[in-house]
Amino acid sequence: MSLERVLNAGSVAIVGASKNETKRGYQAIRTLLSENYAGKIFPVNPKEKSILGLMCYPKVSEIPDPVDLALITTPAKTLPAILEDCGAKGVKGAVIIAGGFQELGKEGKKLQDTVVATAKKYAIRLIGPNTSGMMNLKINLNLVGMRDVPKGDIALLTQSGNMALTMITEAKNNSKRGFSYYVGVGNEADIHFHEYLAHFRADPDTRAVLMYVEGMRDGRAFLAEARRTTREKPIVLLKSGRSDTGRRSAGSHTGALAGMPEVAKGAYTRAGVIVLEHSDELFPVTETVSSLPPITNNAVAILADGGGHATIASDLLTDMGIKIPILHDQTQKKLREILPFAASVPNPVDVAGGGDADPSIFAECARIILEDPAVGGLLMVGLFGGYGIRFAESLAAIEEAAARNMGQLVQAVKKPMVVHSLFNSAKPPALDILKSRGITVYDSLDIACKSISALAQYGAYLNSPPQEGGLVFQWGAKATPEGKKILETARAQGRWALLEHEAMALLGAHGLPVFPAPPSQSAEEAVAAAEKIDGPVVMKIVSPDILHKSDAGGVRLNLSTAGEIRQAFEEIRANAKKFNPKAEIRGISVAPMAEPGVEIIVGTKDDDQFGPIIMFGLGGVLVEIFKDVTFRVLPLTPLGAQGMIREFKARAILDGVRGNPPVDKEAIKALLLKVSEVIESYPEIAEMDLNPVMVYEKGLHIVDARILLQEAS
Repeated sequence: MSLERVLNAGSVAIVGASKNETKRGYQAIRTLLSENYAGKIFPVNPKEKSILGLMCYPKVSEIPDPVDLALITTPAKTLPAILEDCGAKGVKGAVIIAGGFQELGKEGKKLQDTVVATAKKYAIRLIGPNTSGMMNLKINLNLVGMRDVPKGDIALLTQSGNMALTMITEAKNNSKRGFSYYVGVGNEADIHFHEYLAHFRADPDTRAVLMYVEGMRDGRAFLAEARRTTREKPIVLLKSGRSDTGRRSAGSHTGALAGMPEVAKGAYTRAGVIVLEHSDELFPVTETVSSLPPITNNAVAILADGGGHATIASDLLTDMGIKIPILHDQTQKKLREILPFAASVPNPVDVAGGGDADPSIFAECARIILEDPAVGGLLMVGLFGGYGIRFAESLAAIEEAAARNMGQLVQAVKKPMVVHSLFNSAKPPALDILKSRGITVYDSLDIACKSISALAQYGAYLNSPPQEGGLVFQWGAKATPEGKKILETARAQGRWALLEHEAMALLGAHGLPVFPAPPSQSAEEAVAAAEKIDGPVVMKIVSPDILHKSDAGGVRLNLSTAGEIRQAFEEIRANAKKFNPKAEIRGISVAPMAEPGVEIIVGTKDDDQFGPIIMFGLGGVLVEIFKDVTFRVLPLTPLGAQGMIREFKARAILDGVRGNPPVDKEAIKALLLKVSEVIESYPEIAEMDLNPVMVYEKGLHIVDARILLQEAS
């Protein structure tokens, strides 16, 4: 449903209106009146006749005029009855300030479910509950009560009122930019993040979206909408907290690792979202990417009036993956013609005191540098804006003229320029001129570097091919009769984990190279099974009550003789019984011993925010120590599988080290795609771990497979 009459409401009822200045029901009316809200205001309180000169109504349903939106400031328990009354009136939306819902546990969730059900009955869209409110600055619809919020073209979408206050304060104090909307998402009980995003994408007065996120109820829908939005407008996001990995996290390596922030960060980044880790970067980066054109070639030039700042900026940008190209010979020649002999011109460009007497030199240098085709953007660092303060007042006018020239330059060449200035906090007119022309200025060198690197990141995304595929599953489309039977058997026996030979058989049903070794019931059966295998064997306990076989002493490796196999059979049974006397022993499996190779892990998990995800990385027992893994949201595409292999930090190992040949990356890619197919085929699967998988110059060997099932509903 469209949010037009909710976020652009032409009339609003204040339920819980009050004459008490400390109450939200008073502050909202006062703010709407003082800021000249363009619509109609209807106070609602059965105990009052009028508030601040406005007629008061006992109930929303008794208001004679149409009502688009209700701001409800009363306690949580009053909500169901109030929403029934709003529904009778035909209200389209409600902003619920009260807390005391799902965030408080079982009883709170029950009340929240009732509130949502009541709203749905009447097609009322809910912002919140547990929200700080909402603002539409374009029509002066301020239901938060913050005063003097700067207007502009950035939509602010957060789960924290304090973070909203931080962003608004920073905009007021340090920027020429402001906001088109603010929405406190709250519990996200009804309207979800992606629905707000769709509204902002369609809004012609919004150029960028700034987000603070703690958790999402429908991360997959958000990713789909983010892909559409980021092709038109930048999204900058700070994500806090870790997703809940669930009670069975310890059941697999994937479950333990899926709580890593990299899961959300990777998913958001691949949808074009600029993801930050530090709150002080959030507003600066957003204003930069919404004010300036993106960098199209990941290449930045640095213009400085001292070596220290230039060196630090070079290090910071290099760490962020930004190229700092050597300037063209002709560019260097032009710079030498106007700079002192001591100046350095390859990049970074250090004017070496050339601006002390005439800071207009910075505008001329900026022009020469930005005209170089190898340069995608310019970072100017140092004292600019402060020459009139540091040296002579007469230089201030020269700086102001230079600032105007740089503003015209950026608009003409359509390349961005970000400025770091030690004198930003002094607010000299030259820096105000830069800001008014869209050139962002910061007193933190780190933030200036982060801001211009975001322009490069966004430019690379816009120049990239369309996203890696859809986010929609065709559940069960490729399920096999054998696979279905395996899962049905496990369910019928009340098990939530497949036995290893069952997991192998399920993978084999989808064409993966496996050895589904059925359990042997005696030492002699084990010897007979080993005789059918060419080479040494591995033996493992088979028990639905022992998930981690090595921990129970339930694995023996590299066995060749009948005597070794008989002895291993008895030892494994004894170890398993000692480990868990109540364990049901189904037998002991005998399988070929894998040749040494490069160990990788492939796993899947149901993520709380994004649904099924897949993991790939360094395998074996060290996976949770090194955490060299990459993630994707399923279903996976060939492009996505290639990306996972490419992003693997230790990918040099795959290319061959110390004389070893490169491994079969095509086999890894095929494995990733087949695992994705298996997950799409059986929604009953909650987690999968293939660890280790030995990869060779040709082919691979799945050594161990673990599949956990969803809890029975």
